[in-house]
Amino acid sequence: MKIVSVDVMQVPSGNSGASRGNWCPVIVRVNTDEGISGFGEVGLAYGKGWRAGFGMVQDFAEVIIGEDPLNIEKIWEKIFRKTFWGMGGGTVVNAGISGIDIALWDIKGKAFNLPVWQLLGGKTNDNLRTYASQLQYNWGPNLVKEALIEPEEYAEVTRVAMAEGYDAIKVDPIILSNQPDGKGPWKITGPLEKKVLKTVYDRVAAMRKAGGDDLDIIIEHHSNTDTVSAIQIGKALEDLRIFYYEEPCHPLNPQSMLEVKNNVDIPIASGERIYTRFGYREFLENRSIHVIQPDICLCGGLTEAKKICDMAYTYDCAVQIHVCGSPISKAAALQIEAVIPNFLIHEHHQRALNPESRATCLYDYQPVNGKYKVPDLPGIGQELTPEAIAKSTIVTISAGKTYG
Repeated sequence: MKIVSVDVMQVPSGNSGASRGNWCPVIVRVNTDEGISGFGEVGLAYGKGWRAGFGMVQDFAEVIIGEDPLNIEKIWEKIFRKTFWGMGGGTVVNAGISGIDIALWDIKGKAFNLPVWQLLGGKTNDNLRTYASQLQYNWGPNLVKEALIEPEEYAEVTRVAMAEGYDAIKVDPIILSNQPDGKGPWKITGPLEKKVLKTVYDRVAAMRKAGGDDLDIIIEHHSNTDTVSAIQIGKALEDLRIFYYEEPCHPLNPQSMLEVKNNVDIPIASGERIYTRFGYREFLENRSIHVIQPDICLCGGLTEAKKICDMAYTYDCAVQIHVCGSPISKAAALQIEAVIPNFLIHEHHQRALNPESRATCLYDYQPVNGKYKVPDLPGIGQELTPEAIAKSTIVTISAGKTYG
């Protein structure tokens, strides 16, 4: 079997003017001479960066034309070692590697008529415990209000999620100010004003009161706070029994993360902006993270994610795969979560409820009563619909060109 072409697709997923929207999934389809195609995703659907990922895959695709797609480790190493920038790493480089790698695993699963989880070692976990993520933006598929400000709104969204069967939730209680629109003056680095600390505490306290003692609450800061403010907030929230504390400071500074960990009695989590084993190494060695959060579409794909998770296992670190992308990214995450013994919980992002995004793929996997069933279909068990492909912006690479 040989790789004959690679399609790089920017998929409209509900944005008006998707090319400049804030949700732009980039999907990779690797095609073979035996008619088997595999799907993967570049993890840059959010933030600013999808165009860079769209181009990165095109460059890397030239390197793999003509390769046997079943030789996944060889191809990963070739992109890593033989493109010059592969070893340099960073967000865009590793996102490009990830999209291709996931597609190769999808091909291998389809070729052997097996789900990827079976190829990675078999099922250790099923009926995966799942949490509702990003409740500061409300919860549900069709929302009137998408920025929650008042503590009672945080209490109500907690009740909504729990009514759907979730016994764990995640919230960023600091990203929106105390103003009606969530904007305005709102300094969240350095020593914090009392109004900021009080706003954050009151929001989380309202969620704890609404959810009761058995609800697990995850706090996320998206690294918008620094070491000083993260410690202040963490200590303020300790009495509310926080499940873990995500990205409290700069995501690539192990010493800052360690300082937070040493001063806050809450488990620390991070990983969506940490890439490959080489990126995780120092965080694991200095014991600054208790829960790692690799994103399959950013960390180096399924090949690298499995190695990262196994590496973390030796340091007693639990794993919560970061999931924020199209249904392709969701399917890839479920494959590895089924396998690893240090799996903790699955992330179900508010974005995953969007009807337009869900309609881009053949299967609409959703949790039931706060649990995810792992798909048994061959490969990653997910593909774009023909209709979504027809609406996508596509660049096809079919000619090989190596570097040097």
